[in-house]
Amino acid sequence: MQIFETHNGIFEGVAGSVVVIGNFDGVHCGHVYLFEKAKEIAKDLGTVVSVLTFEPHPRCLFRPDDPPFRITPKKLKSHRIEKSGVHQIFFISFDWDFASQPAEKFVNDVLLEGIKPAHIVVGYDFRFGQLRKGNAETIRNAGLPVSVVEEVADDNEDDLSSSRIRHALRYGDIEKANELLGWEWEIWGEVIKGDQRGRALGFPTANFSIGETAHPAYGVYASYVQVEGDDKWRPAATNIGIRPMFESPTAQVESFIFDFDMDIYGKILKVKPVKFLRGEAKFDSLKGLIGQMEKDCAQIRLILEV
Repeated sequence: MQIFETHNGIFEGVAGSVVVIGNFDGVHCGHVYLFEKAKEIAKDLGTVVSVLTFEPHPRCLFRPDDPPFRITPKKLKSHRIEKSGVHQIFFISFDWDFASQPAEKFVNDVLLEGIKPAHIVVGYDFRFGQLRKGNAETIRNAGLPVSVVEEVADDNEDDLSSSRIRHALRYGDIEKANELLGWEWEIWGEVIKGDQRGRALGFPTANFSIGETAHPAYGVYASYVQVEGDDKWRPAATNIGIRPMFESPTAQVESFIFDFDMDIYGKILKVKPVKFLRGEAKFDSLKGLIGQMEKDCAQIRLILEV
């Protein structure tokens, strides 16, 4: 898959695709449905499918004081879009100048003069440009063909949305979040050297900051992890939160990888929570904490059958 960080200077062979426009946080089942519709059109036109999306997410610009909310930060979003069979991605830098431009300027500069699509595919609620005045009709008026895909629902006829997925994660309902996503949610981060308290307690952990990723329910999860450069998914006990015993200033992901002893500082760790066990707790003593960690690990081994 090709990734472009600009819409300018698109060379021959890249223009003329079917372009799906949106934020696509989560790259969930509803988003994939859009991609599938675009593939059908692309097949008829003898071309490929592209995604046009925005970084940072517009909410980061308009509501900078909001807590972290992204289901799929940029790298993970790119990965999931590629998994969906999209040929190329155009990332548009979303800043105040871009956000304040009229819808017609977006159509002219980004679409007509930049990406030069053969066809546009958008969701039923698609809006763009200053004050969100632009819609599918704005693009059609500029002479570009547009297909609008109607709302997608799950088996219970509830709409598929990133908000519902964030809600499920917030309550530790990993199973529901994964059902709505259509894939098993992951958190990615670079392993850093922490205070090494886990090692002193007999449970050395791989740690990274959760960053801009949406915070799931704080607590302990049965999980699988994958270390950069290794295709194997390994069972782990993962704590997500602020560690009330030690009062971490920011939320951390800490994974105790079973039967594993390698230096992975600086590597990217992918953590796939499977099941929420319990919330974070503050214990009266380190002995109490160690005892609970032993119980957690035993339970996780049963859940993961390892």
